[in-house]
Amino acid sequence: MGGFLFGRVWNIKRHGLSNVPATGPVILAANHLAVIDGPLLVAVTPRPASALAKNELFVGTLGRLLEAAGQIPIDQYHPDHGALRRAVGVLESGEALTIFPEGGRDLGDLARIRPGVAYLAMVTGAPIVPVSLLGTRLPGQGVKEVPPRGSTIHVSFGAPLELNRVLWPRRRVPLAEAAERVRQHLVQHLRASEAATGMPLPGVPGVS
Repeated sequence: MGGFLFGRVWNIKRHGLSNVPATGPVILAANHLAVIDGPLLVAVTPRPASALAKNELFVGTLGRLLEAAGQIPIDQYHPDHGALRRAVGVLESGEALTIFPEGGRDLGDLARIRPGVAYLAMVTGAPIVPVSLLGTRLPGQGVKEVPPRGSTIHVSFGAPLELNRVLWPRRRVPLAEAAERVRQHLVQHLRASEAATGMPLPGVPGVS
């Protein structure tokens, strides 16, 4: 239903759907450009998925709806062990989880990511499917703006990456090395998606 609603507003192009495993745990890791990225990714993913979302959203009616839909609030600015435990539980139950490894909306170029995505993959053994979002913010737009009605948005799912399973990857160096391997895989897919769609990243956000 969510994907249908997005499709009534924008021209949504999905690519590489076969790269998303039909069953079993999977982490869908996407670049983050704009305000619509989170709900869009959950809506167009080819199987039901939970999401890590900033805790500021979980207030009032919206918060109750997000909780009811299985979404997980996370503190963007401080270590949030409770959110990580819930995310691990989702994956250990064989479900899908969406995550934005950059930790916030900006350039969406994956120049830096946080290690949480690697941690989740190492603890649970879940493969990481890179997802490229292109067109959710146009050049000059701010991160809180949405593209004009009828604009084309590309959502590209790439080949999964599997990390060696380590039940408690507490040591910083191995975790950092794994996170960098994940980042490089995500960037490679993003660059390939830009080339395949002919749609580049929008650049520095405008003031919104």
